[in-house]
Amino acid sequence: MTTARQTLGQYAESVACDFLQRRGLELIARNYRRRLGELDLVLREGGTLVIVEVRTRAREDYGGAAASVDGWKRRRIVRAAQQLLQQRRDLAALPARFDVVVVREAAGAEPRVEWIRHAFEAG
Repeated sequence: MTTARQTLGQYAESVACDFLQRRGLELIARNYRRRLGELDLVLREGGTLVIVEVRTRAREDYGGAAASVDGWKRRRIVRAAQQLLQQRRDLAALPARFDVVVVREAAGAEPRVEWIRHAFEAG
């Protein structure tokens, strides 16, 4: 059974994916899940592999959606990215970057999207 939170997350990922593709990024994978973590979106921007964590929040308490990508979450994303690169040798040669896309609902309007490039490093 899909919860309201899951539905909101799927919607935010779709909005983020559309936003990035309209800016020329090429989608490689969506919801890449492994035991060690999950990657919301994996895209290519020119010769760069872009790993994207999509966040959304109904409220901006506790620093908002971008602040919720804490150290624990970053480590899980990096581990999942390492697994992806082990499986996809064609992608392993590309420099990688970790971005965060925040999708905010706007009452009666298009959602607002904030794209934070180079949000964190793998190391």
